[in-house]
Amino acid sequence: MKLFITFLLIIISLFITSCNKKGELPESETLQQKLLRCVYPDITLPNEYWVLLSGSEISLMDFIVLKPFSRDSITLLSCKLIIGNRKMDDQNGFFGNCSITNDITSEEEKVFFTSILKKNVSKQTIQFNQLLRQIKRAGAWFEDAKFGIFIHWGVYAVPAYSPTVRDSVHIYDRYAEHYWRRLVQPNSTQQYFIDFHRKMYGDKATYQDFVKDFKAELFEPEDWAERFKKAGAKYVVLTSKHHEGFPLWQSPQSWNWNAVDVVPKRDLLGDLTNAVRDEGLKMGYYYSLLEWFHPLYNKENIDQYVKEHMIPQMKDLVTRYKPDIFWPDGEWDYHSSVLKSTEFLSWLYNDSPVKETVITNDRWGQETRGKHGGYYTTEYDLVHNGIFMDQGFSHPWEECRGIAGSFGYNRMEILEDYSTSEELIHILINKVARGGNLLLNIGPTADGRIPVIMQQRLSDMGKWLEVNGEGIYGTRRWEKAPPIKSETTTYYTKKSKDLYVILTRFPEKDIIIENVKNPSKIMMLGLKNAVKSSFKNGKLMITPPVVTPANNPCDYAWVFKLEGVL
Repeated sequence: MKLFITFLLIIISLFITSCNKKGELPESETLQQKLLRCVYPDITLPNEYWVLLSGSEISLMDFIVLKPFSRDSITLLSCKLIIGNRKMDDQNGFFGNCSITNDITSEEEKVFFTSILKKNVSKQTIQFNQLLRQIKRAGAWFEDAKFGIFIHWGVYAVPAYSPTVRDSVHIYDRYAEHYWRRLVQPNSTQQYFIDFHRKMYGDKATYQDFVKDFKAELFEPEDWAERFKKAGAKYVVLTSKHHEGFPLWQSPQSWNWNAVDVVPKRDLLGDLTNAVRDEGLKMGYYYSLLEWFHPLYNKENIDQYVKEHMIPQMKDLVTRYKPDIFWPDGEWDYHSSVLKSTEFLSWLYNDSPVKETVITNDRWGQETRGKHGGYYTTEYDLVHNGIFMDQGFSHPWEECRGIAGSFGYNRMEILEDYSTSEELIHILINKVARGGNLLLNIGPTADGRIPVIMQQRLSDMGKWLEVNGEGIYGTRRWEKAPPIKSETTTYYTKKSKDLYVILTRFPEKDIIIENVKNPSKIMMLGLKNAVKSSFKNGKLMITPPVVTPANNPCDYAWVFKLEGVL
């Protein structure tokens, strides 16, 4: 028996040696890894997703058994994955005995993740880094970026109307980009839209008539991109198509109802994409899964809508313009299985031209928001209709909101409806300290201008970030920070061994910080003056420096950097 085992090991060794003649197999790989790579040379097995061959329970070459590991809130146990020609029954698909366990994970979530895993197996070649990308967190660049610009622009910029907070309507009822639906379908604010439409355009004008005035004749994408960069944004997300179904590129699925086939007869999406990337920023696209008035968007024909319109259109958008972020929305009418989200994600992460780089949000079906996605999203601090004012997700997340109440440009909004520069900077600080990003929206006009009040707010944010960006970009939430409440004025972020203390009100007395080490250096960002401090019994006490109008480094909020305290 010993002689047989020795002979077998020699044969295996010679087999691996012949496979590795060109030195393609790293010396650090285990015997099982090398053997697997010889049989399946195209397989990609990153160490962070390492697998262990099972030689006892099943045939050595038929399956891989994933060792238990955690990816954020999801833990995979004993997922046996077929890699040979052995066919499994339809019930198991490509997987057998695959369980996803977590104390707070619902059965619905388990089905979603299991489905993604099944769909992502590609014949006999398994690339684990792609297979698990949908469970993996969004890329590090996204968590480092912290601040992005959202752009809602479409035919709705022509009427540019919605009731405002002064009309005591819900936040979702203040969206000017919902003009068409709220005008023609019964809803709580329909009468506002009917009255406005009759007054401005008469009884015979239809929404489709507005397209002739969506001219974008003053649109200068290079100017937009330059302003975004000066504002301190690191990425941009443009509405490629909103719920009205009007794409900003020449979509074959929306012929004669897109920005190239009709007015303004220009590839608005492509022009802005080029300008944004020339400024070194990441570019993403919002895409509405729903279309209010598409003839196939209904329960009877939804499968045909998804198969013949939605998925081909999404693939066209991705293939042509290669987004860094794909940002779906309008997911609330149907379950992700109806929208074939896992099928599209399988293509996106395995076969699309951006499979190695693209990241996505969590809006893939009525059950997915705040549960599934490369990063989670909130909207005016809401997840659907639920208030989200927690300390933050453990998963990467992003808050999106307008500078005022609407995303699309709303002519009815006045100065008091807009957040001040101070308020916006405080919102950014709040989200970053809780581990999130801020995607701040602008709503351009139909002729292609960014309203001056929005330009001014972005300019102020850029000036503040120019001084204090070190305490924002590339930072993470400090787990030992006190809970953030509505009255909080002291926030914390961390980077490596350094801690940043961000004050939204200039301190009138000493600042006391616990759970830190004695710092090697303390400074206020943008201020040359020395900062006095003392450290005793595990507590750090900082004496605020004297700041005058002559040496004040910035307005709205001040940042202390504590080096080496973590």
